[in-house]
Amino acid sequence: NDPRGWGRGGALRFARVSRGPVRFRVALSSPAMTERMCLPLRTDGLLSCHSHGRSVINARRWGQGARPYGADLAAYREYLINHEVGHALGHGHRYCPGRGMRAPVMVQQTKSLYGCRPNPWPFPHH
Repeated sequence: NDPRGWGRGGALRFARVSRGPVRFRVALSSPAMTERMCLPLRTDGLLSCHSHGRSVINARRWGQGARPYGADLAAYREYLINHEVGHALGHGHRYCPGRGMRAPVMVQQTKSLYGCRPNPWPFPHH
């Protein structure tokens, strides 16, 4: 519900619930469980995914970050959640719009920044 997030200042509201109907779930999972939950996508124990109504966050990535993203682990964790929740909301992957520009959150920043600067938010403040 951060104003930089998918809720964009109240357009959508997210609530953590313990039961009942949900639009999607977010799971922090071991690399092995992530691999199973993400099939048929092959994560090789390294990637996260959105699969079958679940944003699956790989605990290895959560704990260690990703070299291409840089050293800011807190920002990388924000990116991970926003990227996989973006898939749950129907957003596909995007490309870096140009060298030195801020990466859209739907760029696969775990793999590479493709010349862009890291960005954890769908609607970052300018």
